[in-house]
Amino acid sequence: MRDEMKAGYGSRVTGHGSLLRSAACGALLFAASLACAQDVKDGGPYVPTPQKVVEAMLDLAAVRNNDFVMDLGSGDGRIVLTAATRHRASGVGVDIDQELVDRANASARRLGVADRVQFLKQDVQVADIKRATVLTLYLLPGMMSTLRPKFLKELRPGTRIVSHDFELGEWKPDRTLEVETPEKYDLAGSWTSNVHLWIVPAAVNGAWQGMSPGPSGGRFQLEINQTYQRIEGKVTRNGKAVALKDGQIEGARVRFSVPKPGGGNERFEATVNGNSMAGEIKDDGTAPVKWSASKAP
Repeated sequence: MRDEMKAGYGSRVTGHGSLLRSAACGALLFAASLACAQDVKDGGPYVPTPQKVVEAMLDLAAVRNNDFVMDLGSGDGRIVLTAATRHRASGVGVDIDQELVDRANASARRLGVADRVQFLKQDVQVADIKRATVLTLYLLPGMMSTLRPKFLKELRPGTRIVSHDFELGEWKPDRTLEVETPEKYDLAGSWTSNVHLWIVPAAVNGAWQGMSPGPSGGRFQLEINQTYQRIEGKVTRNGKAVALKDGQIEGARVRFSVPKPGGGNERFEATVNGNSMAGEIKDDGTAPVKWSASKAP
């Protein structure tokens, strides 16, 4: 890609300098160029993602036949094409290079999956990503940080994001997998790629009004401070505030613990649906009780 500072699956990597003819020196220079290329906007060399890494990315995202896989910087289309042929998924790839887009669409027709996948010439920054259940990436750090707010705003909770090598800045992955591959940057050898997975969290930051039944239940206030998939905060019941422990969000699922005065913890779990959440409170030795909360005005 020429104007988006990116490395794509079979697409273009923007970098400084030129590749040396020596494979070893070329690999070192290429890797260094990726790290420092965030502000370069002209095109770079064509770099396919190793097929072993492609398959590891789709496996880590647990792609199924009901998924819609979207690849930003799709290059020759191998991510979406593999998702369609190996996992029976549907999807779309976006790239700014018309030649690569045409090649990917031709491959889709040849493989008999053009009814389920297509490739578009488009800037990744304006692509409509709302339909994606799985989003795949091989973008340089500067672009990853630029796109992070878009992902959090437009992707639905539970959407899986998978990236080859590069992370989303301060939003740390939920899981990282190392993949050994016999080639990378079009160079043979012994290579390691990192594959990162994020699960888009529901937005729960703020004040909530909670309710649970039973003699020990009643109304309570829940205050949540959210940092991506991690949460902190407090529960206030009968005028007494207690800090949350072990708070985490995975997609639309939220969980945290509340210490009890006499020892032990109440474990809250719930599913978030917009401005409401509902689930169970679990306490060792007692049956789970229902609870719910709504976002305070």
